[in-house]
Amino acid sequence: PKRSFPSVPLVKLGTSFTKVKEFLWRFASIPNVLELDHLTVSGDVTFGKGVTLKGTVIIIANHGERIDIPPGAILENKIVSGNLRILDH
Repeated sequence: PKRSFPSVPLVKLGTSFTKVKEFLWRFASIPNVLELDHLTVSGDVTFGKGVTLKGTVIIIANHGERIDIPPGAILENKIVSGNLRILDH
């Protein structure tokens, strides 16, 4: 009842997410998808703890590259492609 959309989000995950062990390794915690309409993820992508996804989010890691969505990130109507790593120092 809290969703602003009448249906569940459409989620398309690439081949890196097909096995349960790989799927679980890629998510530090399940993202908040209460306001998500559509998610597409392809390639080597990981999600930090406490990530929020809203609207339409498309994340595509180039072949041989990796995208790490940092903990606490809020992605709303975004396309992320290429590679992205944010490291603590």
